[in-house]
Amino acid sequence: MVASLLEARRELALANRIVANEGVIDAFGHVSMRVPGRPDRYLLSRSRAPELVTPDDLIEYDLDSQPLREPGVGQYSERVIHGEIYKARPDVMAVCHHHCPAFMPLLATGTDYVPIFHLGAVGGIRPPFWDQRDEFGDTNMLVVKPEEGASLARALGQGFLVLMKRHGVTVVGTSLRDCVFRAVFSARNAEYQVRALAIGSVSALSPGETELAGGISKKTTGLDRSWEYWTLRVAKAGGVPPAAKPRAGSRRKAARAGGRKAGRAKR
Repeated sequence: MVASLLEARRELALANRIVANEGVIDAFGHVSMRVPGRPDRYLLSRSRAPELVTPDDLIEYDLDSQPLREPGVGQYSERVIHGEIYKARPDVMAVCHHHCPAFMPLLATGTDYVPIFHLGAVGGIRPPFWDQRDEFGDTNMLVVKPEEGASLARALGQGFLVLMKRHGVTVVGTSLRDCVFRAVFSARNAEYQVRALAIGSVSALSPGETELAGGISKKTTGLDRSWEYWTLRVAKAGGVPPAAKPRAGSRRKAARAGGRKAGRAKR
């Protein structure tokens, strides 16, 4: 468990750097994942630009988005987005919230997202819009209250994308890599869609095509191939995160487990 948690922490740090390197996230936005073996907890970085996130920046939260221990560092104010979605969707293993420029024309005009190339199918057809103003009136546009996060989770429903008017996008996945795949390729699709609309009407994928194309990442090597490619691009940019360091509690648990094994071996 200690080894898997260390691996998960490094992979989450890498995921933050990938979405930054692919132009989905800039100084703002964040990616989280459930703690392996603990569906009642999730990992999210301290308040930091995603491109700089390291495994040691990650904070463990309960589903009320409260840290398990005082981190002593600044925290993302919008972490309730993650906690409330994890509460509402047991199938969701990772969440990405971003403000990708490719989506902004759609969000500002209320134009539906539609898949116009095969990998854009990961966003679905016309994912729901959520307007914070409808329930909460004028705000500073940040999702900081549990009730705001719960409202966003209801709007997401059983989908993988929810468009936040005048704000950004929240993407979920059945794994961390699935979430990153959906975040990157839905952003690409939004860019192509806006470009195509500037020329004329667009020809979108049919519901059947969307369903079939949407399974490419799970039924082919596409997901692993993409992750390997994105990881290489991060490495070329000099941004591979360092290895995670075992936490003090984890080291003690590992030592106790090693002692028990040694004792059993002697007996």
